[in-house]
Parts: sequence; structure tokens; C-alpha cells
Amino acid sequence: MGYIVASISRFSLGLMMVLYTIEAFRSLLMDTRSQEARRLFNRQTILIYLTLINGVIVLYVQQFDYKILLASLAELGIITAAMILYKYIYAGASYSLVNHMCMFLTIGFLMLVRLKFSLAKKQLMFCAIALIFSAMIPVLFERFRFFKTIKWFYAIIGLGMLSVVTLLGNRTFGANLSISVAGITIQPSELVKIFFVFFVASMLQVLPLEDRDPFRIHIHRPDFKIVFITSCVAAGHILVLVGAKDLGSASIFFLCYLAMLYVATRKPGYFILGLGAFALAALVGYRLFPHVQQRVEAWQNPVKSFDGSGFQMSQSLFAIASGGWFGSGLGQGMPDKIPVVTKDFIFAAICEEFGGIYALCLLLLCIAYFLAFMRISLRMRDPFYKIVACGLGVTYAIQVVLMIGGVIKFIPSTGVTLPLVSYGGSSLLSTILMIAVIQGLYCRQSDREHL
Repeated sequence: MGYIVASISRFSLGLMMVLYTIEAFRSLLMDTRSQEARRLFNRQTILIYLTLINGVIVLYVQQFDYKILLASLAELGIITAAMILYKYIYAGASYSLVNHMCMFLTIGFLMLVRLKFSLAKKQLMFCAIALIFSAMIPVLFERFRFFKTIKWFYAIIGLGMLSVVTLLGNRTFGANLSISVAGITIQPSELVKIFFVFFVASMLQVLPLEDRDPFRIHIHRPDFKIVFITSCVAAGHILVLVGAKDLGSASIFFLCYLAMLYVATRKPGYFILGLGAFALAALVGYRLFPHVQQRVEAWQNPVKSFDGSGFQMSQSLFAIASGGWFGSGLGQGMPDKIPVVTKDFIFAAICEEFGGIYALCLLLLCIAYFLAFMRISLRMRDPFYKIVACGLGVTYAIQVVLMIGGVIKFIPSTGVTLPLVSYGGSSLLSTILMIAVIQGLYCRQSDREHL
């Protein structure tokens, strides 16, 4: 019975994902306040609930464990609370950001229940905590204006947190990634990403000279002195991460800074020079760190080192290939054979059990999410908020590229998680807070447009 239900669900879940992805891209072309857009967002909401119900039915029929039903009710309550919070309490919020977040959370929940139920329960708790904290952020952006003035506060907090984990952190796969506080493991680099973006934006922000054209802000570009100081502090963040051997996070910080620097200065020379420095740093990192050499070796020929560093990559590729276009069915594959599958390689598990079409739609949905971030960034007239929205969006995009690229052997694995889908409390908290920040910016801009 379980096999039959799982086999049928391959097509029903896949169809719902295809429809949702199409609607996601359609929403980018619409006026989000139009009646047509509201109907589209309602259809997205229905697809999210149907995906959760379908997946839970499949998992329950296979295991007949009432705990799955209880956990699914908790997940249902969390995504419903998120929708109510941003769609009704914050009336000016972006429906696209809310719906996509809930869809990602639903997919991650189903995979974690299937892979390791105890982790799914923890993820639900992390998600609830993150939503509680994030609920206050739009209010803070509406009532306070000091965020653009406390630049050195962001830098001190960020460098301090990264330094602590470098000196006292727990070593995981060759890198100091986390610290333990009262039995709770925290990965500071995930939270520092937000402080880093705010620091760079507050340094590179520019003030309007005049407003003769209401659709264009005439601005000064940051001079070289400001760029130099900002680059030095940004380099400090990155070097501390390199010292902790957390090269995945270092890559995210580096590339995020390059993107924000280009947006603020519009000088391609900075961007090209930065890419050259990134390539040189990658080469130096390869020479210095043995665990990086192992990952590159596993990337180049995973089968050759199957019994060692290539085992994880080989299992990932086997899982992707065995899933085909339509997948083996939820609960019918063997993703548990992949090391660290709930974090770094959850995309391989999705490919195996949901199929290549579903995985491709998931990737397209990530792209649509990034474009939604950029759309909000373009609407911002305040340079500080524009750069913040851009930086957070680019951070999300880089993390997706590093994670999925590592899973499919496009680039060496960096140990980065898939936002909102992979297991990890710090990653989940930071991503939901990032979304809340962008929602706060969007609400603020919407209120101004109504005046």
C-alpha cells in the first residue's frame, strides 16, 4: 500500500511543484496589489497546503506513526501563522516572499521527517522561534531610523562573534563552525551575515543631492577612502573565517561584498579586481588546507577516491541518477546512504525521491525568490535600504549556488546548507530574519507609496 501511494505521489507532488513554479515566475510580472495577483497568491497557498497534505499522507501510510501527524499539524500551524502574520498583520508585506518561504519550509519538513524524524522536530522548534523573533523586525524598521548610522556596531559585533568561534569553536569536518552555549549549538557565521550586510550598506550608502526627477535619485558615489576602509573591514571578516577554515562562509562573505560594492559604486573595475582576488585566494586556500585538497580531489574524480574523500560525492551522484526525472517516490529511495544528507546534501535526496523535474523546479523557485529580492531592492529609493536588500538577496543566491553546485559536482563541496530546506537552526534563523528584514523594507516602501 505504501509503495503504491508513494508511486502515485511522484506525479501529484511533481505536478503541484511545476504549477507553483510557474505561478512564482508569473507573480514577478504582476502588480502585486492587483486582484489578479491576489488570486495567484491564493492559488499558491492552496498548492502549499496540498503539498504538505500529500507528503504527510505518503509518509504516514508507510510508517503508521501518529507522531508524523502531530508534527504535520505543528508544521501546518507554523506556515499558517507565517501567512497570517505577513498577509494580514503586516498588510504591506510581499506575498511572494511569504509563500515561497512556506513552500521551502514544507519541502524541508517532508524530507527531514522522511530522513530523521528527531531532526524534523528540532527544526519545527527552530522555525517557531525564528518566526517569533522575525515578527518584530518590520515594526523596528517602521519605528526606528538609526540602523544606517551604527556602522561600527555591526562591524564590532560581527568580528567579535567570528573571532570567538575561531578561537573556541567546535571543529567539524576540519573547520571551526560552531560554539555550544548551555547545550545549544550555534553557528555564528550564519547570523553575522546579516550584520555584515548592514555594515557594508551603512558604509557605502550615499545621500541624495537633489530630487528634481521623482523617478531618479541623483547621488554621490562613495569615494576611494570609504571603499578602502570598508574593504579592509570586510577583509577582516573574511580572514577570520579563513582562520577558522570555514571557507564556504568566507566565499559567501567575499562574493556578497563584491556585489554590494558594485551596486554602490557602479565601477566594474572593483568587481573584476575582486574576482581576481577571489581566484587567487581560492588557489592559496587549496595549497594551505588539506581538507580543501580532499574536497577538490573528490570533485575532480569522486569514484577514484570512493573509499575516502569521494564517497559522499559518489553517493550523491548515484542518488541523483537513480531518481530519474520522476523520482523513486517519497520514502522509497536510499538517501540515508549519503553522509550529512540532512544538511549539505539534502538536494541529492530531493533529486532521488522527488525526481529531476521536481529538483529543477526547486532550483527555478530559488531563482524566482532571488529575483523577488532584487525586485524589492530596485523599488527602494533610500540607498541604504536598496543596498541592504541587494546584499541579502545576493547572499541567499550565493548560498544556493554553492550548495546545489556542490551536490551536482558543478563545483567542489563547500559544506553550505540549502536555505529553509536543510536542517540547521542557525541557518534557518538567519534566513528567516533576512526575509523579515526585506519584508520590513518592503512594508516601509509600500507605506511611502500610499502617502
